[in-house]
Amino acid sequence: MLAKGQIGALFNVVTAKETNAFQRIAVEKSRLHVPLIFGLDVIHGFRTEFPIPLGISATWDPQLAERAARVAAREASATGIRWAFSPMIDITRDPRWGRTAEGNGEDPFLDSAFAQAYVRGYQGRHLNNAESILACPKHYVGYGAAEGGRDYNTTEISEHTLREIYLPPFRAAIDAGAATIMSAFNSLNGIPTSANPFTLKKILRQEWGFRGIVDSDWTSVAELINHGIANDGATAARKAFQAGVDMDMVSSLYHDHLADLVHSGQVSETDIDESVRHVLRIKICTRSIRESLC
Repeated sequence: MLAKGQIGALFNVVTAKETNAFQRIAVEKSRLHVPLIFGLDVIHGFRTEFPIPLGISATWDPQLAERAARVAAREASATGIRWAFSPMIDITRDPRWGRTAEGNGEDPFLDSAFAQAYVRGYQGRHLNNAESILACPKHYVGYGAAEGGRDYNTTEISEHTLREIYLPPFRAAIDAGAATIMSAFNSLNGIPTSANPFTLKKILRQEWGFRGIVDSDWTSVAELINHGIANDGATAARKAFQAGVDMDMVSSLYHDHLADLVHSGQVSETDIDESVRHVLRIKICTRSIRESLC
């Protein structure tokens, strides 16, 4: 699949030997020679471990978070990893939710300050620096408001509360230059967040001017079937893509169905081109080809 150009990113490859081997196949053997991006859950350190994000946020010291992220970026980039699925900037106000430990707490002002600090730490001054890695703020959006603290549970959030409480940390991360963002698992007011054009297109792209990659969370495109808005993988792929998700993590539904959806006229080739631009722009930025795009 690498040699055929059918994989755009790999997750959980953690040694330089492996990243070099896979990248060589993608760049030298595929028809278009497009490089891979290697991603990992670099959450509170890579080789050097730091306190959990909730512990770091308890210091009220964003510069500390930035320094920790910079160390993590240096260590991860040395192995070929150029993408951290971090920071988690979900506002969390129910301690029953187990993923509270990954975030910065309940206050949007504090969370926003730490969101920017982590982005600066991971990405450095320039993405084309060999020691910089892509930040990926997650989970967009409202994931931390899961009812009853049950992971993956539904969320009901008014637009006022969404804009006042849950969106500000993500806007702060985008303003700091975050190159990617991750769509969440949960439904938001009855619409899965990985198939929600209001949050992914209207707010993120149109209002905030985001030009980077929207990556799905782990199988969240396939899980549109579980949410009940798709009967099959092709429909799930179409709804996620048309809502604004550029990359499908793990599900393989884009790989399996997008070409056929274009040929049948259900998905526009123009929209495919625009999504590809989002991905290639980030890949170009991390490989020092044209800084003006970044």
